[in-house]
Amino acid sequence: MDTRDLMRGAPPRPKAQVTLANWRDAPFNRWGFRNVRQVLPTARIRRAPRAWDLAAGAEPVDRIAVPGHGTFGDVLAATYTDACVVLHRGRRVFERYDDGMAEDDRHILFSVTKSVAATLAGALVASGALDPDAPVPHYIPEVQGSAYGGATVRHVLDMSVGIRFVEDYTDTTGDFARYREATAWNPVTDPARASDLRTFLLTLKPEGRHGEAFHYVSPNTDLLGWILERASGERFATLLERHLWVPMGAEFEADIAVDRLGAARAAGGLCATARDLARFGQMVLQHGVAEGCQVIPAAWIDDIRANGDAAAWARGSKWMPGGRYRSKWYVLPGARGAFCGIGIHGQWLYLDPAAAIVIAKFSSDPAASADAKDDLHVAAFDAVARTFG
Repeated sequence: MDTRDLMRGAPPRPKAQVTLANWRDAPFNRWGFRNVRQVLPTARIRRAPRAWDLAAGAEPVDRIAVPGHGTFGDVLAATYTDACVVLHRGRRVFERYDDGMAEDDRHILFSVTKSVAATLAGALVASGALDPDAPVPHYIPEVQGSAYGGATVRHVLDMSVGIRFVEDYTDTTGDFARYREATAWNPVTDPARASDLRTFLLTLKPEGRHGEAFHYVSPNTDLLGWILERASGERFATLLERHLWVPMGAEFEADIAVDRLGAARAAGGLCATARDLARFGQMVLQHGVAEGCQVIPAAWIDDIRANGDAAAWARGSKWMPGGRYRSKWYVLPGARGAFCGIGIHGQWLYLDPAAAIVIAKFSSDPAASADAKDDLHVAAFDAVARTFG
């Protein structure tokens, strides 16, 4: 099907309709990922009164060689790219939009949202509202008896909660399927048993020791969003707007998906433009500073870059040997100090401090995840960074 036909007509033809049942499936995801507010309930995040100006200066980034894979442009073409913005020292050196996407179109970040949420947590730590070493029940007493009853906020931040949960994107009957129904991302199979995100989180059971191994569980970050709301007394969308989106000079509004009771999908529901994702990355690269304003404490950013339990990572992940995971960011091995946020279906925010490079990439890959695709993206981004520094 030609993706330009999706959702055209009044009404659209049945075969061209993007629905709650198919919005993450190809080819419907090409439309669904950039029109989330028409598929899911969302909360608005307002833009800044004045945008952080990212000066433009085009460079032939798409012609940079990626060993074994042609050029950077070839990699973009092969990975279902919707948008890509590359910043060098805060200047837009490359900007590309595909398949009808435009610079002001919002696109879902999926799990890059986790990196944003945990960066936002740094603002609450600085204000004294949040203690990353506190037990989770200090903020949410209701979790007693669940997997989170004996966990700390740090365990939640670093994905080291001992929890019985399998992150299986193909699951149609188990915990992950129940999770997606509770978040309002899938149709409800039994209206009489319809749940919500916060209630679902309380059903998760413990397994193993907290802090022992990296275990990637998306509900952990939805729980983090709940913790931030309880610690601050404000909704997640308001927190994101007040402490991050406005002070960093976002050019466009953003959206965050919510469940039927307004719980934010802090694990994967943020929708933003590629430029604003790049702005966020530039702020992080500059130790939390945007246009002279200290948006996020430098100490929080430095902790992300310097810390993370390599042994816990090795026990829990076969991908990226020698890497680390800290506050929802992947810290890549090697002397360059590159780190990134990664989302399913090809969403990336890649930062290379050595080259002062930020790469924001949106995609509509039919496959949710694959280590080979992740390796390809890292190789392509590394090739760009090495060209500039």
